[in-house]
Amino acid sequence: MLMAGPLIVIVAGVITTYLAISSNDGLVDDDYYKQGLAVNQTRARIRNAVKLGLQAELMQNAEGSRIRILLHGKPDTILPGVLTLRIAHPTRAGFDQNVRLSADGAGFYSGNLSTGLAGRWHIFLEDEKREWRLTGEWIVDKNEPLRLPAEVQGVAESVMRPDSRRIE
Repeated sequence: MLMAGPLIVIVAGVITTYLAISSNDGLVDDDYYKQGLAVNQTRARIRNAVKLGLQAELMQNAEGSRIRILLHGKPDTILPGVLTLRIAHPTRAGFDQNVRLSADGAGFYSGNLSTGLAGRWHIFLEDEKREWRLTGEWIVDKNEPLRLPAEVQGVAESVMRPDSRRIE
């Protein structure tokens, strides 16, 4: 009976140690210094989107298997043939998705999702050459499309949000 207390503490310590070693802490980033250096590059890409007057509207189909984007800019803006969409969960890196979007014509792009989206997501839309970037936050449960305007205000918040794990 006297040994039960210390034995329970030892077992609890072993379980706690196992959980600490085997679980992934998705909020800690190993390359935070490198990310800090990339902030100015990211701001320049957002400013490029502003100069081009880019705006996008994102929609997910009812099944959650495909995503479609309508992209438009100033009249003289040439739209790329392929876009890259990064969908990042605010706290769980295992749910992040990178989607390659192909042009369907008239500013529409579409691509396949690996899993449907629900809840809150950070969205990063950019061209393949990484010359411009649109960012935003999408709460998918509202069943409304996400509009990504190229805005001058909010550039710093979209790049250096304290709850973001990674900055590209």
